[in-house]
Amino acid sequence: MKAEINLITIWTNDIGKMKEFYNQVLRFKIKNDLGGYVEFENNGVRFAICMRDVMYDYSKEYEKKIIGQAFELAFPCENPNDVDESFKQLVIRGATPIHEPQSMAWNQRTAFFADPDGNIHEIFAEIK
Repeated sequence: MKAEINLITIWTNDIGKMKEFYNQVLRFKIKNDLGGYVEFENNGVRFAICMRDVMYDYSKEYEKKIIGQAFELAFPCENPNDVDESFKQLVIRGATPIHEPQSMAWNQRTAFFADPDGNIHEIFAEIK
């Protein structure tokens, strides 16, 4: 095995809302839609969402109730002003605002938003 990530899959019980969010709100183009599995166009690592029940026959672990924040996706912005404008646009298009843009101690301007399943994600830009 290589120490390299090839695919990130977000598991969901509501593929319709999640597909609409990642396509319409975050503007990922759909590369492949198989109904219970949707892969998006993305540079580098492949990115997909999939219904949890697709995996029920393989492991009962997929049937467990998910509790709490398990992962975060971080999306880069061009500059600190782009963080503010992008956050505003994401919220207008339907993202749930979690934390308004703020300049952080680690020299980034950062904001947080959630997808329909409640996964919290980040947008950021380096402060120069």
